Amino acid sequence: MTAPRDQQDPPLPLPDDDGRGLTAAEVAARVADGRTNDVPVRASRSVGAIIRGNVLTRINAMVAVLFAIIAVIGPVQDGLFAMVIVVNTLIGIAQELRAKRTLDRLAIVSAARPRVVRDGAAVPVTAQEIVLDDVVECAPGDQVVVDGAVVAAEALEVDESLLTGEADPVVKRPGDTVMSGSFIVAGTGRYRASKVGRHAYAARLAEEASRFSLVHSELRSGIDRILRFITWALFPIGGLLVFSQLALNNQVTVDGAIGEGQIGGPLADALRGMVAALVSMVPEGLVLLVSIAFAVGVVRLGRHRCLVQELPAIEGLARVDVVCTDKTGTLTENGMRLAEVREMGGAGDAPAREALAALAGADPRPNPSVAAVAEALGAPPEGWTVVARAAFSSARKWSGASFATPDGEEHWVLGAPDVLAPAGGPEAAEAERIGGTGLRVLLLGRAAERVDAPGAPGPVRPVALVVLDQRLRDDAKDTLDFFAGQDVRVKIVSGDNAVSVGAVARAVELPGADEPRDARELPVDPDGFAEEADRASVFGRVTPEQKRDLVRGLRARGRTVAMTGDGVNDVLALKEADIGVAMGAGSPASRAVAQIVLLGDRFSALPAVVAEGRRVIGNIERVANLFLTKTVYSMTMATMVSVLSVAYPFFPRHATLINAVTFGIPSFFLALAPNTERARPGFVRRTLRLAVPSGLIAGAAAVTTYLLVLGGRSVPDPADRTAVVVTLCATTLWVLLLVAKPYVWWKTVLVGAMVGLLLTAMLTPVGQAFFALDVSEPGKLWTGLAVAAAAMALITAVRLVDDRLMAREEARPEGAAGEVGEPPRECVTR
Repeated sequence: MTAPRDQQDPPLPLPDDDGRGLTAAEVAARVADGRTNDVPVRASRSVGAIIRGNVLTRINAMVAVLFAIIAVIGPVQDGLFAMVIVVNTLIGIAQELRAKRTLDRLAIVSAARPRVVRDGAAVPVTAQEIVLDDVVECAPGDQVVVDGAVVAAEALEVDESLLTGEADPVVKRPGDTVMSGSFIVAGTGRYRASKVGRHAYAARLAEEASRFSLVHSELRSGIDRILRFITWALFPIGGLLVFSQLALNNQVTVDGAIGEGQIGGPLADALRGMVAALVSMVPEGLVLLVSIAFAVGVVRLGRHRCLVQELPAIEGLARVDVVCTDKTGTLTENGMRLAEVREMGGAGDAPAREALAALAGADPRPNPSVAAVAEALGAPPEGWTVVARAAFSSARKWSGASFATPDGEEHWVLGAPDVLAPAGGPEAAEAERIGGTGLRVLLLGRAAERVDAPGAPGPVRPVALVVLDQRLRDDAKDTLDFFAGQDVRVKIVSGDNAVSVGAVARAVELPGADEPRDARELPVDPDGFAEEADRASVFGRVTPEQKRDLVRGLRARGRTVAMTGDGVNDVLALKEADIGVAMGAGSPASRAVAQIVLLGDRFSALPAVVAEGRRVIGNIERVANLFLTKTVYSMTMATMVSVLSVAYPFFPRHATLINAVTFGIPSFFLALAPNTERARPGFVRRTLRLAVPSGLIAGAAAVTTYLLVLGGRSVPDPADRTAVVVTLCATTLWVLLLVAKPYVWWKTVLVGAMVGLLLTAMLTPVGQAFFALDVSEPGKLWTGLAVAAAAMALITAVRLVDDRLMAREEARPEGAAGEVGEPPRECVTR
């Protein structure tokens, strides 16, 4: 495609402002001239980025250097660890490419399609197909995709809070400017694209909001910190080990002879020992398994028609303990049915029905309530001409229109009874009574002045109550029961009457539904507001700003909050929440700021999403324990061997065998296993609390066996090395069993299979020759097993003590910590 020219180039001829927009020829000319909205939007990383991200890693660089050393000094079997890295990298690339295909396919389904006017007709296009001077239609919930000037407006209000931070909607009139990244909260209009592509003021906002991205993640940042420490530790430990090996007196070639293609001598033996130690220090599978777990999570969520727009959203899902959601579309069906028009004056309801039909016909983009009225009452009456219109706004809770009728000008409004009706009047009381049964109630009234006047609607004379039937979703109760069983609190946050919302919540047995709160009565001070947000479960008459403040208050009290929504009134709260979840059929603005989009539009899909997040993060923490245990015992052995001035007990091939059967192969299965435990902050601290003592004990046990079987010698024979292999494998397999709880049949089979692989290597002639193992001295093997048994007992004791200490820490109240065991955390707004 031709590169876009500068926006200051001489403009192409503009079409006449006759409502016909650009012609096909004018669109083609602008495309040829490069004046298109060519901002690239990808739902995932490119293929090249995926390959680079998996190949050019810190881990691969470490292993490549170590392999280069073995490639020079030999033998080839000591370089087997490099093949593991190659396989790991290929698996990582394949899994991420699979996830990319899933994300790209779902992103196409979820992508917003703005409507542009061309050749006199409004047609849907992708955001990238908009060209300079296109006339774009906009309605409530639409996101402004390019900068432009308003050419037509009817009660048009734009929220620019994502750009300017100002929460109050801005009224737009013809000639005013709209900026990309803002969204429509009320009214309808059209604007002409004046800046497209990268020239737009905030064109990157929508791109970044809907892109698969690796933003801040406690898990990734914790692993990166650990890897940085390991990288720097490799140099002094490796240097110390080489120095100590060279300092040994009477150094001999440890194989007893120099094979073909193999370099012998003290330096070569010292380098082999160093490589064996450092290979075990590098957690080569950890980063791979993080990528695989995330990628598999994306694919599994894709099967539930869930689009993950940011990978750390999966991590956030594992930590969620509060879900805030609206009533409509979650507990009840999106559609409504007009049940009754109850005229309050006692006369026939024909005048009320005429006014209702006229109001419904005057709304070009009706919400579900108005759509139900229009469906029931049919076409508007003849002779009612709209002279002014006020679009519905979540902030003011009403909509209306002024009509020129055969009887003169009339001003009608439709909205919340507790907003429009006189406080304490019979209309408000009757609406409260009906709403208490779970029905939705609106008030139809006559306003004293035109609905677009500055003080509108002024005094309102109630005419009728409009009763709408809301059908409960069949799966609503099951969904709430799932969350209750997982210690996740559900809060209903609705703009409807609090009593009505409470009635619906009681029907599905939501805990706390007996005490619905009217958001207008909540404390003004932030602390009191946050306390009520944490205590209550049902909120009614909540404004968009209050939804945001509810989420903010919950997060300030240590909660991890997921917010679900589908309307423009949910955007601020979705942006504030730890995890924003939008419905696929919701407004483009809500989808743009959410991390997850439920393309099936069903709240019942959320349990599967939360469960997948818990599975991914819980398993990553589990395998991190294994790999860091390996790192710690390798550091311990290398340091102790250097201080004791004895030859390192392993060849690199021994390290490859131990790593594969104890942690490497099992971790692949554990990373994909079921896991429903909610993740908590403090990943690095919890991981090190298990890995450090286990690694220290395992390393010390291996060195103890080594010294016992050496019998005062400095250089081991194959039987000595085999005894140390037995000690280390038995001890680390025990750590695997501790980490793998709870036990199920396949975990038992997995551990049994690993023991079988180890015995195959130790007892078969091929295995003994390849791995340089010798089991001809049973005494040394029994020594290794005895030391391993003592180490296993010590690791178990340390684990039990640490579990009790952690339980006490979690049970200790810590200020405004919320749930027991959940430490308070800083509330950071993205």
